[in-house]
Amino acid sequence: MQSVKIGHPVESGLRRSLAPAWAVLLLAATFGMPSSASAAPQDKPAAQDKSAGQDKSAVLPEHLFGEYLAGRHAQQRRDFTGAAKWFEKAIGDDPDSPEILSRTFLMEVSVGHFDRALTLAPKELKLDPGDAVAQLVLLSDRLKAGDAAGALKYAAALPSDGVHRFIAPFALAWTRVAAGDLAGADTALQGLDKFNGFQPLKIFQLALLYDFAKQTDKAQQYYEKALAGSEQLNWRLTDAASNFDLRHGRAEQAKALYQKFSQQNAGSELASAALAARSSGGATQPTIRSPADGLAEAMFDLASVLNQAETIDLSLLYARFALNLRPQFGLAQLLLADVLSAQNKPEESLVVLSEIKPNSLYYPSARLRSAINLDTLERTDEAIAQLKTMAAEQPQSVATEVQLGDILRNKKRFAEAVTAYEEAIRRAAAVGMPERWSLFYDHGVALERSGQWQRAEQDLKHALELKPEQPLVLNYLGYSWIDRGENLDEGLKMIEKAVELRPDDGYIVDSLGWAHYRMGDYAGAVEQLEKAVELVPQDPTINDHLGDAYWQSGRLSEARYQWQRALQFGPQENEIKPIEEKLQSGLKTPPPSTPHGG
Repeated sequence: MQSVKIGHPVESGLRRSLAPAWAVLLLAATFGMPSSASAAPQDKPAAQDKSAGQDKSAVLPEHLFGEYLAGRHAQQRRDFTGAAKWFEKAIGDDPDSPEILSRTFLMEVSVGHFDRALTLAPKELKLDPGDAVAQLVLLSDRLKAGDAAGALKYAAALPSDGVHRFIAPFALAWTRVAAGDLAGADTALQGLDKFNGFQPLKIFQLALLYDFAKQTDKAQQYYEKALAGSEQLNWRLTDAASNFDLRHGRAEQAKALYQKFSQQNAGSELASAALAARSSGGATQPTIRSPADGLAEAMFDLASVLNQAETIDLSLLYARFALNLRPQFGLAQLLLADVLSAQNKPEESLVVLSEIKPNSLYYPSARLRSAINLDTLERTDEAIAQLKTMAAEQPQSVATEVQLGDILRNKKRFAEAVTAYEEAIRRAAAVGMPERWSLFYDHGVALERSGQWQRAEQDLKHALELKPEQPLVLNYLGYSWIDRGENLDEGLKMIEKAVELRPDDGYIVDSLGWAHYRMGDYAGAVEQLEKAVELVPQDPTINDHLGDAYWQSGRLSEARYQWQRALQFGPQENEIKPIEEKLQSGLKTPPPSTPHGG
């Protein structure tokens, strides 16, 4: 059985709100970000990456090897904090080494040490006048200091190609508006036209630009154009446009827009919280209050889009820049915390989340993410206690109960998870939230795992009514029927449909193979389970299943090989002994199982 993955943002719709609507189009561009900064991106000339090309460690003095190699090792493991410490020791011994200076500088930016990076940036630019990161460090410093001319000088020097090629139009726009050149700022943003998929982002930035410049009519035109081009609202556009409406006496339009977002993103509690906060009588502050805020917004948008496995180092870098330009930028803090969690740095993520203040709109989301990190750190009791406190403090919050259910389910505390999901469903109904298939699916899975099949079946069927072609529901319900010897033909068709909808999901393909196995079709089981192993090579359950199918097909040596692999990949503790017994004595009876996805 696939364990429940607890590591995603818990509030439904918030991930989409971090990544704007143009994300999919922007990702079509080639970034080629390496697994660490030690290799040049595919589309970035090696001369622009001080970590690329010939390894200069060969010319380092011998006494620096230990510190340098320790830093390199930490960098390769994405332990940028450790890498920065080692490189700082090395640069203290040899401050003139180009290799050490470049690596130290990059690591200091990656961990957000901008004071230190600022002292190294001029030296880095002497080594490489085209280094975009060094130019951005100096640009940010000048922009925050109110030195528009100095900031504009560095913005004009940003490269038009390479991995950082998208930044120049944004940097030029906000440094030009800082210098009072609104027309020039508009012209700079038109430079985004040469990049495929950037039209929505350009329109949004123009709305922010003219809003900041108090050109109300033009700002409204661009906000309306941005909204008209967004079939599915994202949070950042929704909030900025509603903020504009509230500041210009259009409270009903703002309310309607927030309500539309809530309808499109069932489960998100941001819109109602924002509307309540901004209708409390106080003055609504503009979204952008300085040119530095504007550039921080652009850096955040790019970091959101790049928050993908292949480009996560670049997302980290841009999120750091966004927070350097605007330290209390709640969405950027959440994004940075997500990136650090994805890089298996839950302690560092917790530190970032702790900096979000209680009066922030994003404080509840920060607490939810903190609970996830605590659970990751095996501090599950603390996580559960925190979520229960939140649930008591926020009696209308659905997301808190969902996260509590997720953690309890992941810990196989299924009866308690049932209670949490039931409360989430009750709260959702009480506040008039549209029914969500995922809530009934989660509740159904917890019921099935706690031995309450009849209730589970009802919830899984209801989830399927709400989302007829949802592969997770099709897979779980279809397999459960087959496992119980009920509705065999219909169950198999449902799993086959799930595979058709998600053919690269190894866990669902495994369920199809195991369904064939339970129905006695061992040849069909082998065919599907071999595909599943190709998709998820190191999953112990899938390898175990394939071993069983091989055994029943008379392929005994191959069966034992797969069982041995299953043991190597760390199965659950209660699964180890059955696999060892099969290795010793072979397979006697097909073991019971549960569909992947629970």
